Amino acid sequence: MFFNSLAFAIFLPIVFLLYWFVFNKTKSSQNLLLIIASYYFYSCWDWRFLFLLVFSTFLDYYTGIQIEKSTTEKRRKFWFWLSVSVNLGFLGVFKYYNFFSASFSEMLNGVGLQTSPLLLNVILPVGISFYTFHGLSYVIDIYLKKIKAEYNFVDYSLFVSYFPLLVAGPIERATHLLPQVKIKRTFNLAQAKEGIYQIIWGLVKKVVIADTCATYANAVFDNYSSMNSLSLILGAVYFAFQIYGDFSGYSDMALGISKLFGLDLLRNFNYPYFSRDIAEFWRRWHISLSSWFRDYLYIPLGGSKGSKTMQVRNVFIIFVVSGFWHGANWTYLAWGFINALYFLPLLLLNRNRANIDEIQLKWDWDSLRTIGSMLMTFFLSTIAWVFFRAKTITDACLYLKRIIVNREFSSQYLDNERYNYELLLMVGLFVLVEWNNRTKLEPISGKYTTVKLALALLAIIAFGTYSDYKEFIYFQF
Repeated sequence: MFFNSLAFAIFLPIVFLLYWFVFNKTKSSQNLLLIIASYYFYSCWDWRFLFLLVFSTFLDYYTGIQIEKSTTEKRRKFWFWLSVSVNLGFLGVFKYYNFFSASFSEMLNGVGLQTSPLLLNVILPVGISFYTFHGLSYVIDIYLKKIKAEYNFVDYSLFVSYFPLLVAGPIERATHLLPQVKIKRTFNLAQAKEGIYQIIWGLVKKVVIADTCATYANAVFDNYSSMNSLSLILGAVYFAFQIYGDFSGYSDMALGISKLFGLDLLRNFNYPYFSRDIAEFWRRWHISLSSWFRDYLYIPLGGSKGSKTMQVRNVFIIFVVSGFWHGANWTYLAWGFINALYFLPLLLLNRNRANIDEIQLKWDWDSLRTIGSMLMTFFLSTIAWVFFRAKTITDACLYLKRIIVNREFSSQYLDNERYNYELLLMVGLFVLVEWNNRTKLEPISGKYTTVKLALALLAIIAFGTYSDYKEFIYFQF
């Protein structure tokens, strides 16, 4: 059940009405309804994996309590590592087993030992990377004595399985969401309207920008060997906007949907393509994942303390692991490694915190340098996205090589597809809207709300009718 589907358009109002008019008497009844709705929502993907979600929830709930109750450090460590190993074990089997098995077999074949990999014929449970990280952060925080264990199983279950964030984040923290879950919510009209506007803007990003760009990005990447330099450049740029519109659009919808139920989720995107360097980009892109790795991996490794050698090691670990989190493919590891290389000069020159202020442009040379920095950051991130999108590292390298050696910049691809010229204009308009509203969660509220709302809905209907690309990219992670 996608957020942009007819089934969800029926599901959401039903849950909303039941939540505020039938189950609104107590906090427990509100939470129970949301759990039932969340389990139904998840079972629409594959009901068999619902048992995995329930087991993971019970595991972390129980081990969290046992960690808190343990009177010796040995028992605390036992329950902690039990939770971590089982969670990562499930993630490893479903997401990474076939990758490691095939890679090991290829390595043996390369040295003359002919083997056939033993592969598992299982599909990846949707959202497993996200709800696993929800539970892990909760258990780690209890072990580090940052929070107390939650004894109310209903409240904890909702924290893990809450349907707006269940399958593609944001990755929530117990310190942020659990306190909201533990109190009764009352209807707030202003918050609900804000949520509706954010849902609509998320749909614009997904249906109008991401799905339209996907049509052309897919065609270019699937046929890159016959495309000229201009087409390949456009294909890479289109994918950069596809993945941004797709994932940030989902996050906007998740935040907006949650506001309808009186719950605030963590912000996941903050206009990342206006970043002035890669460090700033990663403070603005997939914020919940970046901060998760920062708090639970980078800082425990030593973070930015210690020698430069250790700092460099920690940066490469964090980026490569982040790449591997996205999927069992060498292309994701390459993508993470490339971003680590981008980050390295900033770290060595102590410039990784240079751009933490808000961007202000004026008619002066400093503003021109700022624009140049943003364009360079976008250029570097787009090159990395080629590896993220390509099927193999070889394909990514050949894609980039053909841009350089082909040197043909005729409108080959533009002439072959409908709406390509219009798409360039639309992406440009989207960038201007984003820039004008970069300090806001979504651009529909404020002045001329009715006009902006009408235009957004018309665009969603028009492009939604034309597009046949519905899935969200991050559902596969």
